[in-house]
Order: sequence, then C-alpha cells, then structure tokens
Amino acid sequence: MADFSEGEAIDGVRMTWNVWPGSKTEAAKCVIPTAIVYEPLHVPPNSIVLPYSPLRCKSCRSILNPYCMLDFTGKIWGCPFCFHRNYFPESYSAVSETNLPPELHPQCTTVEYAPSNTPTSPPTFIFVIDTCVLEEELKFLKSALIQAIGLLPSQVLVGLITFGTLVHVHELGFSEIPKSYVFKGSKDVTKEEIIDSLGLVDGISKGLKPSGVIAGVHDGVPEKNIRRFLLPVSDCEFSFNAVLDELQGDPWHEYAHKRATRCTGVALKAAAGLLGACVPGSGGRILAFLGGPCTEGPGMVVGKDFSESLRSHKDLDKGAAPYYQQAVAFYETLSRQLVTQGHVLDIFACSLDQVGIAEIRVAVERTAGIIVMAESFNDPVFKGSVTQFFGSGESGLGLSFNGIFEMNCSKDLKVQGIIGPCTSSHKKGSCSSDVVIGQGNSTAWKLVGLDKNTTVSLFFEVVADEVADDLPPQVQQFYFQFVTYYQHSRGVMRMHVTTIARPWVIDAHNTEVLISGFDQETSAVVMARLASFKMETEEDFDATRWLDRALINFCTRFGSYEKNDPSSFSLATNLAIFPQFIFNLRRSQFVQVFNSSPDETAYHRILLNKETILNSVLMIQPSLISYSFSSPPEPALLDVTAIATDRILLLDTFFFIVIFHGMSIVQWRKEGYQNHPEHQVFAQLLRAPQNDAAGLMKERFPVPRLVICDQHSSQARFLLAKLNPSVTHKSESGATRGDIIFTDDVSFEAFMEHLHKLAVRS
Repeated sequence: MADFSEGEAIDGVRMTWNVWPGSKTEAAKCVIPTAIVYEPLHVPPNSIVLPYSPLRCKSCRSILNPYCMLDFTGKIWGCPFCFHRNYFPESYSAVSETNLPPELHPQCTTVEYAPSNTPTSPPTFIFVIDTCVLEEELKFLKSALIQAIGLLPSQVLVGLITFGTLVHVHELGFSEIPKSYVFKGSKDVTKEEIIDSLGLVDGISKGLKPSGVIAGVHDGVPEKNIRRFLLPVSDCEFSFNAVLDELQGDPWHEYAHKRATRCTGVALKAAAGLLGACVPGSGGRILAFLGGPCTEGPGMVVGKDFSESLRSHKDLDKGAAPYYQQAVAFYETLSRQLVTQGHVLDIFACSLDQVGIAEIRVAVERTAGIIVMAESFNDPVFKGSVTQFFGSGESGLGLSFNGIFEMNCSKDLKVQGIIGPCTSSHKKGSCSSDVVIGQGNSTAWKLVGLDKNTTVSLFFEVVADEVADDLPPQVQQFYFQFVTYYQHSRGVMRMHVTTIARPWVIDAHNTEVLISGFDQETSAVVMARLASFKMETEEDFDATRWLDRALINFCTRFGSYEKNDPSSFSLATNLAIFPQFIFNLRRSQFVQVFNSSPDETAYHRILLNKETILNSVLMIQPSLISYSFSSPPEPALLDVTAIATDRILLLDTFFFIVIFHGMSIVQWRKEGYQNHPEHQVFAQLLRAPQNDAAGLMKERFPVPRLVICDQHSSQARFLLAKLNPSVTHKSESGATRGDIIFTDDVSFEAFMEHLHKLAVRS
C-alpha cells in the first residue's frame, strides 16, 4: 500500500483493490467488489486552479491529463481511454518536453479549471422553521439562527418560511411591518400555485415562456418580485432578525393530549417552489429546522392522537406503518423537483421523538443534503453543528452547489453504479454496465450539494476475458477520469478533474501481487455501504449471513493454510485486520437495528454513505485511547480488558465520544485530589481526555455527542456496547482489574476460531 498512499493525498481516491485482476472470472473470485471511494472536492497539498477551459478528446470527451501519449513534433496527444489522436490547438503551440502545461505534469493528476467567463451568482438559503415546539425551544432556535445569519457572507440571498398548522412565507423586502403569505397545511401545493399565490409573476411577464434550468435566469419572474422574498443578507439582516424576534409558537395547537398539527411536507414544498421560481439552476439550500413529526397534509408520518405510536422497524417489516409509503412517495417527488432545479434539502432535527427522517431521507440523499440530529435546540450537538455549517475557511464545511459528476474509464471496465449522495442523470454510455448497484445505468450523476467531506462509492465490473501479457506498458494498466463541474461557494463555476491509473494483474495465479494492493479500510467501508443498501432494497436480506459468507470465501481464497487444519491458517499483513472490521460491522448499528428507531438507522446510514473513509471506519470500528499514570496516551484494544480501575478511556465512534473513568479514578476525583497542588499530575490526567475530546468535536461535523461517565454507571453502556466481550458473566475466571460484560454475543476470539474452521475445510 505504500506505493498508493501518496495517490490518496493527491487525488482523494481509495480503492478496495489497487491492483485489479485482468479478467472477469478472476475478478469474481476476489469476493470483495472492485470499487472506488472518491472525494469530488479533495484539495491536493499543492493544488492549482487553471484560469482557462480544459482540452477534451474529440472522440470520448475525456480531458487532457498526465497519462496522455505525447508527440511533440506533430503537436499531437493520444487519449489513454479511446487511443484517439488529437491535435493541440494554437494556444498549446509552445508545448514541448521542457515546456509542459500544468495539466500534463506527472504530479498534477488532480487539477481544477476556473474559466474567467463563467457566470457568477450568489447562493440562496431558505430557512424553514418549525413553530410547533415549546416556547423555550423556540427561543434557543431563534438565538442560533440570529448567530447563523451573522456568519453568512453579505452577498448570500436568504428567505424565511415558518410553519405549524399553516405555512407562512415571509416577505423580507417589506420592512415597514411584518408581512407574510399563508398556505393551508392540509393541502398540497404546486410550483405554479405558489408562483400565483405569491404574486411573483405580474401581468406583463405571465406570457413569457419559462426559460428552464439555467443559472441566473428566472422563469418569467421579475427581479423586483424576487427581491420581495429573497434578499442579500446585507439588505435584510435587520428585517430577518425582526421577524425572528416577534416569532411565537404555533397558536392553533389546543389539545395537550394530542400531537401538534405540523405540516412539514407543505412547508418544504413551498420552499422548493419559491426557489424553483426565483433561482432555478443557481446554488440554493433549504434549511429545515424540525422539532417533531409531520402530522398534517402530504408527507404525514403519524396521526395527531398520542394513542397512535410512531412506526418502528417491526412495523415497517410487517407493512403496519399506514403513512410510510405515501410519505416516501411524496418526498421522492420533492427530491426530483429539487434535483431538476439544482437545490439541496438540509435537515436539522432536534427532538426527543422521531421527526420522520426515515421518510425524508430520500430527498436529503438525492440532493446530497446535510442532516443533523440532536435532542434539543439547546444541545451542543445542534449549536456546534450550526456554527460549523455556516462557518467559512478551515472552520466551515466548504459548501458548494449544483454539481454534475461524470466519469470515464478504460474499455475493459464498466461502471455498475454509485452508492452515495447523488442522483443518476440516466446518461448511459459505452462504459455503463447492465448490472446496477445503487444509482446506475449512467456515466453522469447530479451532486446537487457538495462539501469537503463528501465521498461517493463507485462499483465496477471487469468485462475483459483476459489481458495479454505481450501488450505495451501503457495498455497493461487501466485508467479512470472523474470530472466534477460545480458552483464554488464564491459563486463561480469550477471543474475538478482527477485522472488515475492502476496496473492489471497479468498472471492469474499470482495472488501475491493482488494482495499487495488490498486496502482493508476501504474494503470494510464498501462492504458496509453495500450491506446497508441491500438491507433497504432486498426483501428478507440477511446482512449478517451475507457478510459471514463473504468473509469465509475471502479467507478461503487468500488465506495461507493446510486443508482441514485450522491451526495452520494465517493471513498476510495486508489482510490481517479485515476480519476484525467485519466482526465489528456485524455488531454495528448499520446491521443490527434492534433498539434503534427507523430515524436513527436512516441518520446513521446517510452519514456512512457520505463521509470520508477515515470517518466511516470510525463508525464501523471506533477508536479507543487509554490514559494512565504509567504511560502517555496510547491506543487500546477495543476489548473489555482495556478497562482498568486506574485508567481513563476515550472512545470515539464518530457519532458520540465517551470519556470513561475507572473506579479508582472516580474515588480520587470525589476526594478532590485534583485540587491539591501535590496532585497536579492527577489533575492533568483528568484534563487530557477532555482536551482531546474538545479537539475532536471542533473538527467533526455533525458535532458528536459527548458522554462523560464512570465505571458501573448507567451511561457506561455507551462504551460497553462497543467493546469485544472477551470476558462475560459466563467466563470461568472474572476480570481481575477491569470489568465484565453481561451478554450472549460471541467474542472476537470465538468468531476467529470458527472462521478458521470454515475457511480451511475441504
């Protein structure tokens, strides 16, 4: 892997196999899919932005890159994808071996193009606020939004919609008195009805033909009418804050024994219609702040009566969730509208109960939106995430908009599809496979929203019967090119281009070369994403059994052993940790949905499919750091034996961070030793994990929940649930210094013992 690690830092690309088998038959024997996880906005250490348009192949439309074959005498470049010979234009007349343009330098496999003639337009944010919350909660939310508006650049356009029993679209351009347009929450509204009700199109422009989705052009809506509802922050910050100050809870909720009448679906539809009429094709986001489930109109997930409980996983499996299918269909329709317009749906859900994320998920994922879940609008998870969302520079997310992702590959490969935050453009090309995984049947996808952590998982199949060993070197390797055209946060359009090459395995019997290119972390993440996808799309799919079969076949294929002798089994260094990843994946919240709500499961899977490899691995197999007097902070095994009375443990699961104190530490802390000058070492020991946790929370989005607990306390379950149960209540000898776990789950040792037996059997 040392040969490929630099490629990740430069290109943001990681593969399950960095050396691919040269035939379809051998690829099938690899068990783990031939897949790529790519970061479309990855910034190389020495990134360059070229102020001109890229040079494309006239045959396959691929872009000039360092792997092209060059003829400096004839001023010709050969495309590595289709082998078509192209002439350099007049602007490249000075190209030579000593005068290469930046995109041909070997280290510039990732470049960005920013032509100066591209139109610029500021992004738009529409705030959709749920008023069916407690007065105290609404106060916390308003405080956070006032702070958020202050963080936005002055040129950004903002709009405001509030909803409860009714939907109010506020006219920010009329600052004399508060003014809003009201929509009935029980009735679905179309984009045309929204345009007509808001008076966006006057008599002169009603006859104009809609212009379509083109950046900066409006569907017959005059600029003066747009500026009634969408204004730059610099022009409407006072009126926006004034509306928030006067905002009160929904006045129509009368019954304490019933749920509030909340028309979330109509509010989101109104926001989508307003964006589609005013700024089609230009970067825009709908920021929905939800405090409970939709109980009225389209998108409804539960009735108003508390006797009717919210759907569970068991209800969904049995088909006993009466509103689920209709709600999902509504949000699928909404997602298609948003994708066509080029706009994103972001959800900030703050409630002790479910709010309907399982239904809304399709609209969030298809538009590549962001989701945050917390228990209250006063929760540090919510407040910290809002600050990061609207922050700029290193503290922000680097939000980008309206992206189109295209890919090209060598003719011996075909793309099966993508699992991730995108929508297929159904642009089927020569490298599209008939086998579909995720969003397939295309070589182009819409990435409506992008940030610096966004990743997509691409699945490929090898279609060649074999790769001849007498071919020239440039043909004994295969190529990929990923092109992302997007609207930068500054408003300008950019093109991000990454071109990579990898070698074929010519000798089918040489598994050592194949093993040398295996990436354990990427393979674990790809298997997790694929298992989650299958659980949602295939009925009666048993993820645990599927993972077990895959791992057994993988160990049988690549392990070193003598038949029927489990003690002789071993794996190469490049493969040794992979069974441990699968063991933890089987126990994770992505596979085991017991004791999780559908909203929690949807939330976890959205982030798994979107985040970087490092963050996704944390979700599957958390990191554990041990703090003690005898040594500096050091990694510890994710095992119950890591618990000791004189240790502090820091567990990072991405979703939450746990600081766990052993019993001796707890007793010393209660005695107040940390306050005595002679025990400053103990005070430093207590502060160290707190400081490290604060550092992790500062750079993480969404901000993780912080759990500080003591050994044998109720919240210690957050740590114990993630540890390998090597010592349980059934063990012959209990833990001497640590703890035991009361569980019937199998330990990692027993899991590996059974795996060895099955892998080596005849």
